[in-house]
Amino acid sequence: MQLEDRVAIEDVEQEAWEVLEKSIMYYKGRPVGTIAAIDSTVDALNYDQCFIRDFVSSALLFLIKGRTEIVRNFLEETLKLQPKENQLDAYKPGRGMIPASFKVVVSPSGEEYLEADFGEHAIARVTPVDSCFWWVILLRAYVVATKDYSLAYQSDFQHGIRLIMELSLATRFDMYPTLLVPDGACMIDRRLGIYGHPLEIQSLFYAALRAGRELLVCQGNQDIVTAIDNRLPLLRAHIRKHYWIDLNRLNAIYRYKGEEYGREAVNQFNIYVDSLPYSELDRWLPRKGGYLAGNVGPSQMDTRFFTLGNLVAVISDLASEEQSQAIMNLIEKRWEDLVGDMPMKITFPALENEEYRIITGCDPKNIPWSYHNGGNWPVLMWMLAAAAIKTNRVCLAERAIAIAQTRLKDDEWPEYYDGRRGRLQGKQARKYQIWTVAGFLLAKELINNPSWLPLVSFEPFTAEQVSRACEFELNSFDT
Repeated sequence: MQLEDRVAIEDVEQEAWEVLEKSIMYYKGRPVGTIAAIDSTVDALNYDQCFIRDFVSSALLFLIKGRTEIVRNFLEETLKLQPKENQLDAYKPGRGMIPASFKVVVSPSGEEYLEADFGEHAIARVTPVDSCFWWVILLRAYVVATKDYSLAYQSDFQHGIRLIMELSLATRFDMYPTLLVPDGACMIDRRLGIYGHPLEIQSLFYAALRAGRELLVCQGNQDIVTAIDNRLPLLRAHIRKHYWIDLNRLNAIYRYKGEEYGREAVNQFNIYVDSLPYSELDRWLPRKGGYLAGNVGPSQMDTRFFTLGNLVAVISDLASEEQSQAIMNLIEKRWEDLVGDMPMKITFPALENEEYRIITGCDPKNIPWSYHNGGNWPVLMWMLAAAAIKTNRVCLAERAIAIAQTRLKDDEWPEYYDGRRGRLQGKQARKYQIWTVAGFLLAKELINNPSWLPLVSFEPFTAEQVSRACEFELNSFDT
């Protein structure tokens, strides 16, 4: 690398750290998070708040750099915002939920307090299902980085984890091991046809279950620990079997019969063959590549590629080792579609024409190849880096980072990019978006020091756990 190139890269990183530092939110003199963006050219709306999902990227960076106090403060303060009592009021959040975001408010008397948003102020009043899972995943990352188990073992933290697990594992109107959620319940927080059992939620659910299983001590929580042990193998088997798409699986679905009844049914979700875009998938799927479908439910298989769900599935071992390699093969072979000029597409392909109008409700922000509907989100770089380390495909992450660092500083760190290749700065993207900054820096930190991967990944299952998983899978409804 030439000297001027090295200097330019150092300038990009230096500015990124400076922007991150400016974003830190303080509450009663203590750092408690980072605001979503520091773009002063537009109305703040809720971008001056700290979002749980957004802060994870920054938090992992702070842990790597030894600045653990801000992460601990964040975990403690957000836990206090979690409702601890059952609510019969339909307009109040359920017990155990973690808010989507929070902000510091100063009362007329000058006293500071935190105001949480559980979706009641959000556009379309979306429910932040993923906040609970990101919170547990981050708590585990804090413990892994600091070896400070005492925090997680405090009674209020044990109770908080238990409430999240109860909320996720409780009796429900459902017969699958996956989690049923409304549209807009995750990073894609607007209508995009992902209601039901979207992959992103299932991947985060699985990672949070594994994190919760490590953190919960059995005293008083044995029932929850048993429930987690029961659910994990069922969820893993269900996703690996029913969500997987490659050429072999596509051929099997192509020959499905419909209207089957009973336990012996092969087409268990009654997927109608004509509902799948076979001609497009046949051209797009590489021979040695595959991925997990975006959603599976009654007569539904959403064949769009959702990046976050697939990458978290790789990082958390929800996908098998063979499937993980196939997912990375797909990203490599379809680089122009999934990465292009800015890592990387949140979903592919975009909804267009009548499909866009019906499924998004003519959402002007989610027009084809924009925002959630086929936009490129730099924050996803850190997940690509983690998945690349996990699968020994580091060159893919290095290639993505090399693309990003040529543009992000000059473009003023936008929230997302538009267009089929991500060449356009997002039409309504905030500048100096903090998880864009943190996602870039975190990707570089992980690649430079892969030993930090255990912050977000897990140890392989023991022989006893594998044996137990096989027992559960053999007795699951899939048989």
